[in-house]
Order: sequence, then structure tokens, then C-alpha cells
Amino acid sequence: MRPLRVLFATPEVEPFVKVGGLADMVGALPKELAALGHDVRVVCPLYGSTKRVGEWRARPESLGVEVGPETRWARVWETALPGARVPAYFLEHDWFFARPEVYSDWPDNAHRFAFLSRAALTLCEQLDWIPDVIHCHDWTVGFIPVLLNTVLRDRPIGRAATVFTIHNLEHQGYAEAGLVSYARLPWSEFRADSLESHGQVNMMKAGLYHATKLTTVSPTYAREIRTAAGGFGLDPVLRFRAADLIGILNGIDAASWDPAADPALPAHYTAADLAGKATCKAALQLQLALHPAPGVPVFGVVSRFVAQKGLDLLAEAMPRILDTMQVQFALLGSGEKHLEEAFRQAARLYPGRVGIGTGFNAKLARLIQAGSDVFVMPSRSEPCGLTQLYAMRYGTPPVVRATGGLVDTVANFEEGIDQGTGFVFQAATATALTDAIGWACATYYDRPEGFAGLQRRGMAQDFSWTRSAGKYVEVYRWAVAARGVAAG
Repeated sequence: MRPLRVLFATPEVEPFVKVGGLADMVGALPKELAALGHDVRVVCPLYGSTKRVGEWRARPESLGVEVGPETRWARVWETALPGARVPAYFLEHDWFFARPEVYSDWPDNAHRFAFLSRAALTLCEQLDWIPDVIHCHDWTVGFIPVLLNTVLRDRPIGRAATVFTIHNLEHQGYAEAGLVSYARLPWSEFRADSLESHGQVNMMKAGLYHATKLTTVSPTYAREIRTAAGGFGLDPVLRFRAADLIGILNGIDAASWDPAADPALPAHYTAADLAGKATCKAALQLQLALHPAPGVPVFGVVSRFVAQKGLDLLAEAMPRILDTMQVQFALLGSGEKHLEEAFRQAARLYPGRVGIGTGFNAKLARLIQAGSDVFVMPSRSEPCGLTQLYAMRYGTPPVVRATGGLVDTVANFEEGIDQGTGFVFQAATATALTDAIGWACATYYDRPEGFAGLQRRGMAQDFSWTRSAGKYVEVYRWAVAARGVAAG
């Protein structure tokens, strides 16, 4: 079968600009697809905080984007994803994107990303490169499928199929109804089975109704979002589109996340020889002012400090854990101010047993993955999650709640039968989390062979993008076929 032309339209892409796991996926999956022989390209805004990795050049032609009362103009910069022949285009438009934040709570967010949707399609026309599939990522590019199904349907770009990936259904891109005019969409689309929701435009809903096919980042999350409890108001839409929705697990860049070669670590190690992991633990304890105690388990956290990630449960549970168990905590993240302060207070009350770093620190994040003994991820909801995959790759069994992609990637420890890769608990309560951490702690101290088995099995898992890339190719071809039938 012939290679496909695939455009990734995205608000973020690693290593240029990253907020979360979406950037990791868009930075890795195109490389795997290109290695399979497909022509893959990426388009993303140029923010004030974008890192200019590699060689960049400005395209000679300005890009005229048809939004609002008059055409807006952008400069296009071209580079490539590191280590691959995947062109990446960045849209420079200072009015919308020069600010450092990707999302934040800007009142013009909907206009910014409506611009991105139209600009991505206009760029394809300017390049004279019409993709077979446009892979759209989250609400920020939810208007791409609508544009292709309406005002652009009769142009060559209108032949493109769309695959819309839901990374986090909670964020949907609500806007005032006037966005319809700004995006130059037909007002006939402002209805409940298209763009409209509660009298406003919902950009996520627009993508879900209009995309050729839908994916999300784990099979369990694909089931959860079709329920009232997990659908954030869009479960009726997802049940309606259920035949076109598939959950495909995210992968990781196995070459980058490799404890045998990671340049961010003070020592390297493998599943066959974990000696270097002890060196990493000592370095972590030193950096976060933890007691230099090699025999005390360190529980690591790298996360946004928000309720969705269950970090309020950890803040509530920590005093009891620290009062009853011989453990240490190494935390890195930022988010809700009361949670940041709760963890700082724990560090003050338990000096040498709780260490905290705030903000984003990629090197410290990797050191926590490698230097911790157990990784803690008590999420209330988790579409896929990547940090638990990194933890297992680095020989750090995770404690996770049974939700979303955590269920799909972490096998519960079964004592005495040499099975499992981590510790899974059910209820989103501080008590359940405390019990799970106690279980991990007891395993570490009382059953060292069982704990070593957890480490070996976790490190043996294949979480590379290779398998998932093949599944995406199947979905792309499925979408192309469906689009051709619809056009015919």
C-alpha cells in the first residue's frame, strides 16, 4: 500500500514547546511514522516560549489566513523534528502567539486557535502539499474538520480525511457564538449536533462531530468518556460516534528514556545490573536535602499539583504515612497554590524526609524517575499517562489508581506468583492511597525478591511507539477510505 501524507496539527510539540503529554506524543509518533515510510509533517504556533532547537529558516512567502473581517498574515518558520526527516512548521503571529503561555486563561483563546485551524489548512495549500489525513490534537484544532466539511469542501484540501485525538476531554474550548463569524463558518453549523453547546461554541464538540475518525490515548479512557461520569457533558456525542472511536495507548521515546544511556543521570544501569540506580538515589537525596539513607524507600512524584492528578489525596495522606512508615518523598511540580503550600509545609515538618522542587525541571524529573524506589500517581482521571511508563522503564514500580491508561499499562502486583509491575488501588480516597503506599513499603522492606521482580518486569515492558504507530496507520487508512466513500 502506498505511503500516506499525514499532517499533525497541534498546539504543542516536544522538544520545542511542551505543557503535557500531548507534546510528547506529537514529538515522537511522527518520527515512527516517517520511519515506516510515510510523509509526515507538523504545524504548530510559534509562542514566545518556543525553543528554537536545530536549524530554522523563514519561508519567503507570508501566509494569509482568512479569519475575521480581513485576512491576517503570518510568517512561517520551517525546521525538523530532531533526529528525523519530519518537517515542522511554526506559525509566527505576534498578536496571538508571542505571549509565552500556550493556553492560560486568555479571553481570546478561541480566536487564537480558530486562527491556527485555518492557518494549518492554508499552509498545506501554499506548500502545494495536500495530506491524505490531518491528525488533529484536542480542542485547539477542533475547527479543522468543520472547515473541511463546509467552506473548504470543494477545494483540493477538502479531500483530506481527519483523525481527531482526544488527549483530555475536560478541556473543551468554549467561546461566544460570534466565533462562528470570526472563523468564517456557516451559521447553519451553530446547532446541537455540530458546534453549539449551552448557547456557546464548543470547539471540542465541533471536532468530535465533524472528524472522519476519533481516537483517544488509551482503551480504558475510550470507554470511560462514553459514560456520564467520565464524559464531561460530551458522552452523548461520543456514544453517537462510538463506532468511529478507538483507544490507542500512547508510547514513549525509548531511545530518550533509557536508564542505560540517559545523559541526565549521574550513573547508568540496566535490569541485569541495577547498581547505578543506587547512585541515582543518593544523588536525588542529596539534591532535595533528604537524609542519605540508602535503605529507606523514596517515593517519587512528578506531576501537576491539581486534584485531577489526585495530589490533594497525597497531601491529605502524607502526615499519616510519614508518622507510621519509614519512607521519604521526592516531589516535583507546580499547580494549585494550596497544594504547593501543603507539600512545602510537609517538607518543613518532616525535614530530611520530604524534599520538593517546584516548576519545570527536566533534569530533576529524570533523576526522580531513576532515583526513587516507587513512583506515586494517584490520579482521579488519567487519559493515558506517561510518567508511569517512564517510571517502569527506570525500574521504579508505580502506585496508581485504577483509571484510564493507568489500568491499561500497570499490572497489579500478585505476591508469590511473580506477576505485576506496580501497585493498583481503586477508590479515590486518602485512605486507599495510604494503604497502597503501605503495601508498596511492606513489599520493599519484607519481600525484596518480590520487589526486585516488579522492577525487572517493569523494565522489560515495551512501551515504544512502534506498535501504536502501526495502529495509527490502520486508523488513517480507515479514515481515508471513509472519506472517499463520503465524497463519492
